[in-house]
Amino acid sequence: MAEVSNPPARNTRPRNRRALITAAAADLFYRLGYARVGMSDIAEAVGVGSSALYRHFAGKQQLLTRVVLDELHPFSSIAAQVADRDLDEVVAQLAAAALDHRQLGVLWQREARHLPEDQRDVLREELRGVASGLAEVARAFRPELTGEDARFRAWCMFSVLTSPSYHQVDLPRREFEQLLRATVVVIGTQPPQRFADHRAAYSDQRSALFAGRASRRRLLLSAAMRLFSDAGYTEVTTEDVGAAAGIAGPSLYNYFASKQELLGTVITRGNAWLEVELERILANTPAADDALRELLRSYITFAFDHGRFIDILVSEVNHLPDAERHRARQTQHAYVAEWVGLLCEARPELDPVRSRILVQAALTAANDMARTGSVRDVDALSRIGSALMLDTPASAV
Repeated sequence: MAEVSNPPARNTRPRNRRALITAAAADLFYRLGYARVGMSDIAEAVGVGSSALYRHFAGKQQLLTRVVLDELHPFSSIAAQVADRDLDEVVAQLAAAALDHRQLGVLWQREARHLPEDQRDVLREELRGVASGLAEVARAFRPELTGEDARFRAWCMFSVLTSPSYHQVDLPRREFEQLLRATVVVIGTQPPQRFADHRAAYSDQRSALFAGRASRRRLLLSAAMRLFSDAGYTEVTTEDVGAAAGIAGPSLYNYFASKQELLGTVITRGNAWLEVELERILANTPAADDALRELLRSYITFAFDHGRFIDILVSEVNHLPDAERHRARQTQHAYVAEWVGLLCEARPELDPVRSRILVQAALTAANDMARTGSVRDVDALSRIGSALMLDTPASAV
């Protein structure tokens, strides 16, 4: 995507203005979130008046749709060439595209939820094209794969390739590409998988995060989590939460001072559950590699059982007040750091930077599978995630 670090002077008409607009929008949506960015902000970043933007895009939603399509298209284009190109070359191009379009994961998973359904359908169709192409990449590694196994690996590959979107850890470009290439190869070369039937969508029952006696506070938290996940935080009002919980609007404020407090409580409780599981596994599993496998399996099980919490964790933390958002991010970083420490202990040849990238790849695959509801098999995803962290060849990193 075009760079906008040096926007053109005002009152000029560069030929690539449309590309400059989409590049500026992608950067701002990624860094600040769609809801916090106005068309005037994008215009300022490009060095034009707001009216110039509307000559190219009818509004902010159409601009976001174009941004995500532009980020997705290179992956479908590259993967479609696997029948006619050398496999190593295709994988290398996919790794390069992952870094050229590093914003994609966040833009698709966090920001595209702000679009109306018809525009999201356009993006889903493009994403299906990406997945179809990556399934052919998987079959190029192992022609004997079933259709289900090829699709499963395709989504895992897509998760790995978009995982750099969720962190700021960096490597020299060539080394980073080599590492991403190696992870795709690890996914592609795993033995054929057999899948259990674990495809249930998010449960309509109250989450176990808020299990127990159905107090009004718990009912409100459960309703808030469901609504924030399904519609997005910005689209939900406190009145919506109260109605979903069967509680009159004003009564909600007896339990929570604001919608932000509801969101903060949901995130805090989910993070606390993950921390308790982490401590349990660390206390009972002496070997670092075994602890990492058990931790991954526990996380995947949690993610599949609590897909709505994963939705909120990935997409809605930005809506917390500054201090609370900072604490939530610190908690998440500390949690991931424990994984990184285990991987460094299990594989001394890895440094913390490369270990973090591999851990994030495995976590992103778990998060994406929990949210998409495609192949929801704990054993299969545990095997892939463990291989990503523990079997990526040291020579590649």
